[in-house]
Amino acid sequence: MSRRVLPALFAASRPVLPTFRTRPAFVQQCVRRGVVSAAEVQFGQPVHETHPHLVAAGELTPGISALEYHHRRAALARKLPRNSVAVLAAAETKYRSGAVFYDFHQEPNFLYLTGFNEPEAVAVIEKGSSAVEYTFHLFVRPKDARAELWDGARSGVQAAQDVFNADEAGDIHHIPRRLADLLHGAEAVYTDIGSHAGRKSAFQRFLAGGDVKVDGLAKLLQSATVRPLRPLMNELRVTKSAAELACMRQAGALSGQVFTEAMGRGFRTEKQLRADMAHGFQTKGLDDEAYVPVVAGGRNALSIHYVRNDDVLRAGEMVLVDAGGEYGGYITDITRTWPVSGRFTAAQRDLYTAVLRTQEACLALCREDADMSLDSLHRAAETSLRAGLRELGFEMGGDALEVLFPHHVGHYIGLDVHDAPGYPRHERLRRDQCITIEPGVYVPDEGRWPEHFRGVGVRIEDSVRIGEDGVEVLTGSAVKDVEGIEGLRVR
Repeated sequence: MSRRVLPALFAASRPVLPTFRTRPAFVQQCVRRGVVSAAEVQFGQPVHETHPHLVAAGELTPGISALEYHHRRAALARKLPRNSVAVLAAAETKYRSGAVFYDFHQEPNFLYLTGFNEPEAVAVIEKGSSAVEYTFHLFVRPKDARAELWDGARSGVQAAQDVFNADEAGDIHHIPRRLADLLHGAEAVYTDIGSHAGRKSAFQRFLAGGDVKVDGLAKLLQSATVRPLRPLMNELRVTKSAAELACMRQAGALSGQVFTEAMGRGFRTEKQLRADMAHGFQTKGLDDEAYVPVVAGGRNALSIHYVRNDDVLRAGEMVLVDAGGEYGGYITDITRTWPVSGRFTAAQRDLYTAVLRTQEACLALCREDADMSLDSLHRAAETSLRAGLRELGFEMGGDALEVLFPHHVGHYIGLDVHDAPGYPRHERLRRDQCITIEPGVYVPDEGRWPEHFRGVGVRIEDSVRIGEDGVEVLTGSAVKDVEGIEGLRVR
């Protein structure tokens, strides 16, 4: 067995403390003792030394460096008042039944600040009297050979410091006492823990001291002014860094290729089409599906969030697919609607063209110098759709448009499908913000609508970056013009 020294893992430092850590101490010890090679040391998530095919040197997650995670924490600290703390909890493992668990998905704000992708962890960003310094505390599950035998490797407390660059790392089981120490004397505490309605989860009860009857966390916070953290996080997350944009371009380009390939093949069922696309996302190098997709044949497309995906695809009808892949935690969101048989009928072509013209009109406005917001883009979509549908013989009085186009034209995207949740849609769109543009028309089978359009649903969606004087369509590899779609199918 070869033994090599583990390459130095970059550790981000404070500007006032320009010290770089070298490598995980416990890894050095293992290698020096000859117990294992460096490449065999296991962490709870991919790192460069164990998964160089996924994570580059200097990165904590694919595409995002340790330095960038430090800059994110520093940016949050600048938004915090002096003598305050921000407290974030990782997501929990969710169980389908008994011991059968779902795939783990990290809480996005926690991931955004730490790069740590394991459950049962708490991060604390502590800002003292200095305007520029902060202390990063990270509490994680300790190494546990018996638990890891069943559930896989954990990174452990030492790696929280040496790999994830915490100034102080600790055992999550000590968090009730340690958190009390950190909150003592804090003039303000920013957190979203416990802000959601409903019963507390097991981990939230654990954070609260384990007593369901006494809200221990609330007791800890009684002496401090508690404020929501989400608005500050939204301000940080809504504008993307160069590294984030690179991840989103990767997700968008590869996801679009999967769509184009799927449109060029025939499928008998919605389930078969979904399985083919899910396979495509992974084989092209994406992490997985970004969300549960909509694969809606025929009238199923009239349900915006149809996810049963269990029907037959019928010749003469169209299929609407809303799906996308994920790369390094960053998602892409695409919708295409195409004829099951490969060729549009006259009515399908007319309705599709009206939606496509609206989407193209909105895309042209996705630039900073257009002074637009999501809400103003929606109004532009409504104007365009109303005119286009009138040309096709629709009576557009009363609530017609609300019935035919019941959702908003777009939303922010990033680590979440609907990124920066709660960030206002009336805010002006800025350069390097990423949104979707997704006009749609869904014609109920009712007498008030032209007969040849009834039961037809069309949505066209792309993920885009707002440019200074133009739009960047991140998902342009997914064909969407009528001639392009029809040309894909082998006749």
